[in-house]
Amino acid sequence: MNETLKITCIQADLVWEDTTKNLDNFTNKIDGLNESTDIIVLQEMFTTGFTMTPKKVAQTMKGTTVQWMLRVAKQNSCVVMGSTIIAVEDAIYNRCLVALPSGDVKHYDKRHLFTFAGEHLQYKSGTERLVFDYKGFRICPLICYDLRFPVWARNTQDIDVLIYMANWPKPRIQAWDTLLQARAIENLCYSFGVNRVGKDANNLDYVGHTVGFDYFGQEILTTPQSQEAIATVEISKKDLLKMRENFRFLEDRDSFELKHVSRL
Repeated sequence: MNETLKITCIQADLVWEDTTKNLDNFTNKIDGLNESTDIIVLQEMFTTGFTMTPKKVAQTMKGTTVQWMLRVAKQNSCVVMGSTIIAVEDAIYNRCLVALPSGDVKHYDKRHLFTFAGEHLQYKSGTERLVFDYKGFRICPLICYDLRFPVWARNTQDIDVLIYMANWPKPRIQAWDTLLQARAIENLCYSFGVNRVGKDANNLDYVGHTVGFDYFGQEILTTPQSQEAIATVEISKKDLLKMRENFRFLEDRDSFELKHVSRL
């Protein structure tokens, strides 16, 4: 088991519905990293912005974005994760892709679609949470609106790290900060949120607030507001396990069963 894990969060502006330009931009940023890392985290819909016209830009699991992520993961000997728009037969998903340096790809389909923007009309909701092991850490990636639903993130599988990728706009940024901290405290785990900056085609303003918290809710990673930035932090499994040994709060958690309820 590795005792530490380096996580690099990239807070970037996005070019609306232009996969090629966005991939070029992220390539330049990753090529410019001045230190090695274990995980690179990109935003929600990092190749397009938060578009509600997915048929124009959707790709398959054999498409350009997946191949790019695998190439970057192999070249940098690290995990690369971010959400993008993936078509599977007659369905389209807001899908988090987790590309491993081994050449494997794991995925998580966004469970909580943002009905306020009509996301549920264009995308199919996921039904299963992903928790994967990497270098001795149990990691759970989630997407944007999922952050508002604590049951979906509840630590029932010994989760060590929650990672949220988002297009979370400025008017509700206080909720973003507060909920990310709460997810860390209530689950006794590390919690990271990677958000975009800039303005999209819907004139929505994004100010970033990419941030990381430890298991006590203490801030361990931060980025400047309203500008592109890259931040890296090293987290400790030893410290996490020591804290859980001293504070056995998870042993008192409520038991529950998740049931899928279809929207009418």
